[in-house]
Amino acid sequence: MSKKLFAVGIVFFVAMGCASMAPLEGKGEKEGISIPVIAQSFAFKEIRPGDIWKVYLNVSDPDGEMKNIFALVEQPGVGPYPISIIRIKKENSKELSGYIYLNTSTSRTSLEFVTLTLTVHVQDGSGNFSQPVVFPVSFSTRFVQEVPPPGVFKEQDLGPIMVTLGIIDDEHRDRDRGRGRDRDRDRDRGGRRR
Repeated sequence: MSKKLFAVGIVFFVAMGCASMAPLEGKGEKEGISIPVIAQSFAFKEIRPGDIWKVYLNVSDPDGEMKNIFALVEQPGVGPYPISIIRIKKENSKELSGYIYLNTSTSRTSLEFVTLTLTVHVQDGSGNFSQPVVFPVSFSTRFVQEVPPPGVFKEQDLGPIMVTLGIIDDEHRDRDRGRGRDRDRDRDRGGRRR
């Protein structure tokens, strides 16, 4: 029963999230509400494992109250990682140009032939979100990362995407969540989970 209730709750929240974003599509303002606008973005679609992946953004907010950059990394076979929230400095609250970055050298496993998807939203002080921008990236040892188009983005560090990549199998995923082998051992012995 609780699993069904949980599943219904998840479906409800996802549907509400989609419904609340739908009216804002393609617009920077809706019914007098101004939202941040990601005017331009750039990221290489392929990098070498261990490189730092830079994602460039040009963002503006008519009210000058941009507050946070939300970054969600998803990996097939692993799912979404926890959302990384990057605080926007006060001097960048009206307009910003620069990059956020993901350090792929922190991975616990090889990223060769892995594809990630990064979804970025910008939030203002009123809680309004920009439209999402989605960046796919795949890893190859033969690729050399270059620079973004000249003159479009500032080379300003906006902050890191705080994610550790690479937990792929169930045993490691459970262990990192604090369950792991102890849970299985206790269950095999007929004991309760601590």
